[in-house]
Amino acid sequence: MRKQRLFQVGMACLAVLVLAAEMTVAATAAASAADVDETGRNEAAVIAVDQHWLEAELDGDTAWLDNLLLPEYRSVGADGAVHTKAAIVAHAAKNRGNDAQRRKVEAWLKAHPSGQSVVIHGDTAILSFYEPAKGAASDVRSSDVFVYVGGHWHALYSQHGAAAKD
Repeated sequence: MRKQRLFQVGMACLAVLVLAAEMTVAATAAASAADVDETGRNEAAVIAVDQHWLEAELDGDTAWLDNLLLPEYRSVGADGAVHTKAAIVAHAAKNRGNDAQRRKVEAWLKAHPSGQSVVIHGDTAILSFYEPAKGAASDVRSSDVFVYVGGHWHALYSQHGAAAKD
């Protein structure tokens, strides 16, 4: 029973990571995001932080993730399952020194390109990912809510939907 529950939690975390991958546009976004000041209170900084987040999960950078994710952070998957900060950080730790997850995510991203839209209101930013052919006004695959605290963007909440079937 315990092994089955651990498997279910592992699969749920994997699903969250794959859905989180749709929060990027392409490998070129990583290069351009690296040149952006992540402490800025602008759209480019929010996108750069999000890209850094994906890289941290894939590299197993749990210290960076622990700082990014607020204690109350929750991620709701397309299946309605809720994942806590602790679950996300623990899953990322398993990626340290292993590029298998990176290969899966990169393949998924190639097959499912996404557009990005950022709305900032005060100390809150919402980064949404959408099907480029449909546009941000009519299609949202997932969204991340960030809060600007202590000179940095921190993740508070994520909501993921299923990508359209090809």
